[in-house]
Amino acid sequence: MSDQQPPKIEFPCENYPIKVLGEAGPELHTYVVEIMERHAPGFDQTRISIKESSKGRYHSLTVWITATGVEQLTAIHEDLRINRSIKMVM
Repeated sequence: MSDQQPPKIEFPCENYPIKVLGEAGPELHTYVVEIMERHAPGFDQTRISIKESSKGRYHSLTVWITATGVEQLTAIHEDLRINRSIKMVM
C-alpha cells in the first residue's frame, strides 16, 4: 500500500474543470451559472458543455473556471451540493 498523494494544484489555476451531474432541466443550468458567478465572477459561460444521459433524465455540465484557491473550490462544491436536483459534483 502506497502513501501516494494527489497532485498539488498551483493557484491560480486557469481552465480548472468542474463537472456537475443533475436532473435535466433549465433550472440546473441556471443554478450552476449562478453559483459559478458568485465564486468565479466573469467565468466564460460560452465554454459550458452539456451532455444528456441516454434516457434524457440527467445532464452533465462541465464548467471551466480560474480556480483561485482551495477555499473557493470548497465553497463552490458546498453551494452546488445544497441543490437537491444535483446528484454529483466532481
